[in-house]
Amino acid sequence: MRGFLERAGLTVDELDRLNIIHVTGTKGKGSTCAFTEQILRNYGFRTGFFSSPHLVQVTERIRINGQPIGKELFTKYFWQIYRRLEETKDAHGGTMPYFGILTILAFHIFLQEKVDLAVIEVGIGGAYDNTNIIRRPWVCGISFLDIDHTDILGDTIKQIAWHKAGIYKPGVPAFTIRQPEDAMPVLEERAKEIGCPLWVCPQLEDYQAECGPLHLGLAGQHQRSNASLALQLSHTWLQMRGLPDNSFPCSTVNNGGMLQATAFSPSPVMVKGLADTEWPGRSQTLKHGAVTYFLDGAHTLHSIQACSEWFRETAAEHERNASGPVARVLLFNVTGERDAAAFLKLLVPCHFDFAVFCPCIAEVSTSSIQEKKFDMSVKEMLTRCWDNERIWRLHNHLDDNGDNPLLIEDRLPNLPEHRGDTLVFPCIFSALQWITQGRDSVLADQAKMTLPVKPSVTAKAAPLREASEIHVLITGSLYLVGGALKHLDTASSK
Repeated sequence: MRGFLERAGLTVDELDRLNIIHVTGTKGKGSTCAFTEQILRNYGFRTGFFSSPHLVQVTERIRINGQPIGKELFTKYFWQIYRRLEETKDAHGGTMPYFGILTILAFHIFLQEKVDLAVIEVGIGGAYDNTNIIRRPWVCGISFLDIDHTDILGDTIKQIAWHKAGIYKPGVPAFTIRQPEDAMPVLEERAKEIGCPLWVCPQLEDYQAECGPLHLGLAGQHQRSNASLALQLSHTWLQMRGLPDNSFPCSTVNNGGMLQATAFSPSPVMVKGLADTEWPGRSQTLKHGAVTYFLDGAHTLHSIQACSEWFRETAAEHERNASGPVARVLLFNVTGERDAAAFLKLLVPCHFDFAVFCPCIAEVSTSSIQEKKFDMSVKEMLTRCWDNERIWRLHNHLDDNGDNPLLIEDRLPNLPEHRGDTLVFPCIFSALQWITQGRDSVLADQAKMTLPVKPSVTAKAAPLREASEIHVLITGSLYLVGGALKHLDTASSK
């Protein structure tokens, strides 16, 4: 990575000027970065923010003052970097991977645009991630650790914690939240090895704000630990900046020797920053007339559990205000080697009337469907969708013990015979078309050829046409959520 950086015309020394906040974790690192960036932007600082993956446009990954960089600037800076890498390819060997190019591009843009600080989200892991070329961040953070990317990071929490703690730097303050039991000793030991002071964040309710309980712009109980981590990161960065002083966080030492960060009184700017934070595709709600979409890119067991709880709570609030019966629909897919069966089991308590499965393909043409011109990867994705449908049917006929019929409270008394219906569609757009039944004007306005649907599939949709509202949970993959947002939030596609 150092060699690629130098070939692109940058040096590690230059990165020191970006006053970086470096954040890793399995779940919540993007949300933590979003909270942190919003808080410091509210203080008047010019911020850079590098995140991954993007949902709709690659420009989302590189933000200046909270906004994705414009396409013209992105193109200008991309070619500056890419040409330098191409010119030196023969002499030094190797073409840089996609994420590595984007990482260097982000550093280049932040330096050229003269940001006051850069919030950098790790891609995968930490120790060997491209972003870990950073030598002198101002402060580091580790959000919740879970089992993911096992082919790269290992299949135990201890192995994953080792990788994540690789972003520690000697003498640089680091913060983490309360982690799974096996993770904390590894994080603490790595901190000692590297010479990094490590603090554990307090609970969000421990902060005493003058305005009372803190309100978050991101929904879900799981966001509370991310917000606490963001408060500590931004507070420490401000102290090191000289606002209000240069002291490290006040702390106490628990019995295990871990430093416990103090819950300070957040400033009005911090309070507003937490409330103003937006982060698309994470516990996001979009209402389009009679159709309400609940989007969450959860893709680990812990995050799917949090998503299930968030949806049940939030959808119930919406249903209390509905004028009649509400149909609940799950739109689901997973990628990689993730355990779809375990994910789907956690979603059963949401009591869906329909479960719909499709690949993470935004749309396909009518001719490609009719002629079945799919390459092997698409065939494999469709096969997985059919497998997921069978798993869902199995889960919805078994209780938690796996041997008795599952009794679900009837929320749609006029339509009980349709409960549990499942369908598989070839792309996200065709799935959304069927789910919404023409009741979402945003989808209806998109000039696309309607895909042919069998009469039996159309007949299945009667409950959706008759319900007063349709509630759709889209989860299992950020790529699925991004493909849906391409159609649901057309401004993000421009």
